[in-house]
Amino acid sequence: MNPNIPVQKIMTTNLKTIRPNESLNKVHEIFSKYDFHHLPVVDESGNLLGIISRYDFNKVEFILSLETGKSHQDVLARFKNLGAVDIMTKYPLHLQPDDSIGLAADIFLANKFHALPIVEDGRLTGIVTSHDLLAFSFSSPMEESKAVEYDED
Repeated sequence: MNPNIPVQKIMTTNLKTIRPNESLNKVHEIFSKYDFHHLPVVDESGNLLGIISRYDFNKVEFILSLETGKSHQDVLARFKNLGAVDIMTKYPLHLQPDDSIGLAADIFLANKFHALPIVEDGRLTGIVTSHDLLAFSFSSPMEESKAVEYDED
């Protein structure tokens, strides 16, 4: 795999996003309906404001369940009063479309991140995840100089 390939070659561009004022009920609905783990928060112009991970959302849901007596209906009722802005990671680390997949891999490894928004001129244009990177790595032929030969002894 060539680590110098730009992330725009492997990023997801058909994104589901949410506005900061949307309730956590909407976040819950999106995470229940779709099989992804990161939800970018954007303004009306598509500028990236934050990101909500499924892990962070589930953590908030668990804490609210403890506070309300563990009733799912009580938690959903509390979601009406909280917005995406209340739980999002504000101003997340992001990359530009021409940044390399090697840089993305370094950031994933150093920070234990699993997703990086891709932003161009402030606007969200895509997202690259650790899953995207793995899928690309295993679909790319291994470079000759990096190939390892194993003894079958």
